[in-house]
Amino acid sequence: MALPYDKADARAWARETMRGVANVITPTCTSDLSALNEEATRHDVRLEIEYGFWGALLVAETATTMDEYIQFAAWAADEARGRLHLIHHASFNTLEENIEAANRAGEAGAELVLLAYPPTFYPQSEEDLYGYTAAFCEGVDLAVMLFPVPLWGFERIHPAAGFSGDLLERLVDTLPNIVAVKAEGGMPWLGGFTEAHRRVGDRVIVTEPLEGNGIPMSTLVSMPFMGTSNYEYFGDVVPRMFRLVGEGLVDAAMELYWRIHPGRQANLQAMAMLAGSNLLHRMLWKYQGWLQGFNGGPVRTPTMRINDRQMKGLRQGLVASGFDLDAAPDAEFFLGRNPK
Repeated sequence: MALPYDKADARAWARETMRGVANVITPTCTSDLSALNEEATRHDVRLEIEYGFWGALLVAETATTMDEYIQFAAWAADEARGRLHLIHHASFNTLEENIEAANRAGEAGAELVLLAYPPTFYPQSEEDLYGYTAAFCEGVDLAVMLFPVPLWGFERIHPAAGFSGDLLERLVDTLPNIVAVKAEGGMPWLGGFTEAHRRVGDRVIVTEPLEGNGIPMSTLVSMPFMGTSNYEYFGDVVPRMFRLVGEGLVDAAMELYWRIHPGRQANLQAMAMLAGSNLLHRMLWKYQGWLQGFNGGPVRTPTMRINDRQMKGLRQGLVASGFDLDAAPDAEFFLGRNPK
C-alpha cells in the first residue's frame, strides 16, 4: 500500500492531516493463544471509527511475532479503509528489526510511526541517542513521531527523558521525516512539553498525550493532534472534548473534562501500581477499553496481570463519571467479545 506522501513532504502531510485524537489498539489472541484474532481486530477498528478517533496506535509490546504484527496491521488497514489513520509502534528488539518492521507496516497500511527504543539500548550521550534515532529515520519512509518519556531511562543524559531542547532541534533540523513529538519528558510535570513546544513547535506538531494535561493545554496553545494513550477508557469523550476545544467551545469541553474526573482519578490510581516497571500495562488498558465496548480478550505472556481490585476501581470510576456500562461480569473480559 502506497504512503499518502513522499518522505520529503512528510511534514506538510502531517500539518494538513494530523487533526484529531489517536487512541490505541492492542492485538487480541485466539483462545488457545496460538494466533491472532482477526474479528477482534476488526471489531476494535470499527469502534475506534464510531467513537470519532482520528487514528490508533497498533501496539507492538504483546509478544507477537513480526509476521503476526504485520498481519494485524493489514487487517486493521483493510477494515479502516482510510477512515482511521494507523500508527506503527516501533517497539521491537533491535534497530534492524525496528526498521524492517516499520517498512513492512508502511506497506501494510500504517501512515505514521511512534518511535520507541529497545530495552537493551543504553545510550550514554546525546550523540548515542541522536545516532539511533537518525539511523531509524533514515532507514524508513514513514513519518516519525518522537517519544521522549521516562520509560526509556534516559534521564542520565537529560532530565527530559534524554531529549534536551538542543537535541530536539538537531533531530528536527536534520531529519525531515520527523513530523511530531509526543512530549512526555519530565512527566508528570509539563516542562518537557512546554520546552518541546517552544523549541520545535513551529516546525513539527508537539502533543501532550495525557488527556488530563492535554485538554487544558490545548485551550492555551496550538495543539491540533493529541495521542497516543488509553483514551478508550472514556469511550468517545476524549475526541468530543478535543473537537469542542478546536471549535472554540472551551466551556463545553471543560464541562465534559470535569464530568469524567472520577474516572481520571481511578485510572491514575490503577496506573500507580506500575511504578518502577517501566512498561505500560496493556492488559489493564485492554480492560478499560472492554468496559466501553472494545473487544478485550486474551493476550500472551509475558504480560502484567489485572486483578479484581483494579477492575472494580476502574469500573466504579466510570460509573461515577456518568457512564452507563454493560453489566457483563468481568470474567467475560478474558474471553473477549469475539472469542475464537
